[in-house]
Amino acid sequence: MGSWILFRKKQRWKRIKEYEGSRNEAGERHGHGKARLPNGDTYEGNYEHGKRHGQGIYKFKNGARYIGEYAKNKKHGHGTFIYPDGSRYEGEWADDQRHGHGVYYYVNNDTYTGEWFAHQRHGQGTYFYAETGSKYVGTWVNGQQEGAAELVHLNHRYQGKFLNKNPAGPGKYVFDVGCEQHGEYRLTDMERGEEEEEEETLAAAVPKWKATKITELALWTPTLPEEQPPEGGPGQEEAPRAEGAGEPAEEAQALTDISEEETDSLRPGEEDGDAATEEGHEDGGEEFQYDNLDQGNASFEEEETRQLDPPE
Repeated sequence: MGSWILFRKKQRWKRIKEYEGSRNEAGERHGHGKARLPNGDTYEGNYEHGKRHGQGIYKFKNGARYIGEYAKNKKHGHGTFIYPDGSRYEGEWADDQRHGHGVYYYVNNDTYTGEWFAHQRHGQGTYFYAETGSKYVGTWVNGQQEGAAELVHLNHRYQGKFLNKNPAGPGKYVFDVGCEQHGEYRLTDMERGEEEEEEETLAAAVPKWKATKITELALWTPTLPEEQPPEGGPGQEEAPRAEGAGEPAEEAQALTDISEEETDSLRPGEEDGDAATEEGHEDGGEEFQYDNLDQGNASFEEEETRQLDPPE
């Protein structure tokens, strides 16, 4: 019996030594404090009734860290999570998940700026592809490009709707030379080899661009307030248009002959950086997981409330 009491006293002394900071009358961690967890993680910041609450810094033993707001032991409010590979998220959190407006900086220098819902890109957002300089500006649904959007390239842009990360249905390409190519993306089967045809392998459907017409570039010019012309005078002056827009250049005329192979180069690219950095980093506990689209390291967990009981 005596040895058991001595053991308990040593264990309680050990737990107390892992925490330095303020406590309330009940002995709970309350106010500012520092804690070292048995798994090697550390936390420094505010507590309320024994739980992380308010501004704090949580450092994982693998080098990751979270700097931001907590509410009852969960990331909640504004905060920055820096991952071991160097990528980071800066923005709003709710119930330990990316939720609200935020910016994710990927390890390959891609960025996503926009709305998040339950840890996924959801709502209006812009994804910038660092390698090509292109960007997707539009709607996201559960982490996927879906809905009305614009895919902006260096010298042209595509405007239309997306479905499962691919353009679908009517849309148009707007070229800097001063013209627009209207058309539609239709799903077609990929070409298969003879062996695949014999085995009746299912072909994957891919979107193919079918051009229908070329038009002048539709420019919008704001109307400035001017003096009203006297009655009986000439009518309103036509809005000015871009030089050369009335007669499309030879380059624009040649667009009517664009082949399917050429239009393939105008299709949006895959999110290589996004798909290679995030998944698996925050799997449980004090969430340390990336997007479910991406790849990453093993999960890590804040164990403070589980392994550091308040003293008697």
